[in-house]
Amino acid sequence: MTTGRTSAAPRPTAGALRLVEAATTQPRSVDISGYVRQMTAHCPYLAPSLQQGLTTWTVYRADGDAEAVQAELFHTGAQAAEWLRPLLNRPHGALRCQNIVLLGDVPGTRHRDLLAWPHWVLKNLYGPVGVMFGKFYVGEQEVTAAGHRIPAAPASFLPVRAAVRRRDPRFLRATPDLAAALAAADDDGRDVFEHLPTDWTEIRTWARHLLPPAKPSPSSPHIPANPP
Repeated sequence: MTTGRTSAAPRPTAGALRLVEAATTQPRSVDISGYVRQMTAHCPYLAPSLQQGLTTWTVYRADGDAEAVQAELFHTGAQAAEWLRPLLNRPHGALRCQNIVLLGDVPGTRHRDLLAWPHWVLKNLYGPVGVMFGKFYVGEQEVTAAGHRIPAAPASFLPVRAAVRRRDPRFLRATPDLAAALAAADDDGRDVFEHLPTDWTEIRTWARHLLPPAKPSPSSPHIPANPP
């Protein structure tokens, strides 16, 4: 499996994320214990993953401008996905989850805006090979499709885990092409970066063509600034 592209590509943005804690099941820099305990009621795979010590948290602090932080979140997410890919078909592979936590502020930019584009690119690149990316924003309480409230996250983070082909496509109703790719996911060992540019700005431009058609409305007549 090819992993060189994500590490060999030029990275003028290196350093825009400062590592606070390497992958750990019990981070000290952010208190996730209560949140994780509550989330087991919403994710049937979380409790067994926790019991096996297969849910980890890597904590970073933003230390750059918005575009540089986005680039580094993308790079870090790709590294996590490439690490995960060969493990998915091994024992307990479906229970593995790496969470990329973002702390700190970028003046004038919300965490929602920092995570949106890296998340969109990564889930389009890795959905077809069976890796699922999510996104949660600090303090924001979400509601499931069934109307159940999900606890507010204590920090913003991108979870990276094995896709559940029977369940995950329902979370992607707003992006049917991506849902279909995820439902039929098969990791054939492909290099997901084979036909992509190496520069983050160019990658983000490439990813715009994957956006679903914008729904016209008086308040939002154009393509949104951030993907869904």
